[in-house]
Amino acid sequence: MSIHTIGIDIGSGAVKSVLFRIDDDGKPQWLAKRCERIRRRDPMTLAEEGRDSVLADAGLGIDDIEYLATTGEGENVSFATGHFYSMTTHARGGVFLHPGANAVVDIGALNGRAIYVDERGKVLSYKMTSQCASGSGQFLENIARYLGVAVEEIGPLSQSATNPEKCSSICAVLAETDVINMVSRGIPTPDVLKGIHLSMASRIVKLLKVTGIKQGTALITGGLALDSGLIAAIQEEMLAEKVNVNAINHPDSIYAGAIGAALWGAFRHAKLNTLQAEMAA
Repeated sequence: MSIHTIGIDIGSGAVKSVLFRIDDDGKPQWLAKRCERIRRRDPMTLAEEGRDSVLADAGLGIDDIEYLATTGEGENVSFATGHFYSMTTHARGGVFLHPGANAVVDIGALNGRAIYVDERGKVLSYKMTSQCASGSGQFLENIARYLGVAVEEIGPLSQSATNPEKCSSICAVLAETDVINMVSRGIPTPDVLKGIHLSMASRIVKLLKVTGIKQGTALITGGLALDSGLIAAIQEEMLAEKVNVNAINHPDSIYAGAIGAALWGAFRHAKLNTLQAEMAA
């Protein structure tokens, strides 16, 4: 008998919701998804809207859902069945999106983390940046706004750079000062953006090295996963640091946490059913 689960990932910048059907053979089928930028709105309201949206898209009602799991900052969602730590959900979701992944690098609005995983998506080790770090999505968005660049233009502009200049500061506030100084010195926008990407990439590669990964593939997840300039910069830094890891992304990378929550929810539901059956026997 198949079951249905919902995963909701409340991040600092967006709320992501997914709905899965787990078939009798254990294979997950992804039925619906929704992503909403928070933009000063109530995350709990967006979580409820996300739940209702994926249910409607799948043609299901709330009574059809066996488990609704949250992750990220969703531990206080009143209608959830259970909550999972975001490290484990991103790991599991990353391996679902790219079964050959050896690591998952989640670059969120406020921080970044590198997670070394096995083939099942189990966390082997991890390393995180601090919330002050200039390697986050919010930092890059702030810089783009200052430069008058749309978010979708950042990647292509960065890749057109000819003489990038790296930010020296790890702290986001000081790094923003570095950027202001670059602009005042007439550094072209593509070179500024590529320098920021290289600085971010350098920190990401250092995080990966600390996890112990030696080779393989790292899936980039989170809001910056589709930034082509950042992916290219990470690959450059991998080569410079002689790290034999290939950085890739996926069109649905932003949903990794929500996917992992839905899949872990299905696993916990099955475990609870087994325990109940054993106790009743």
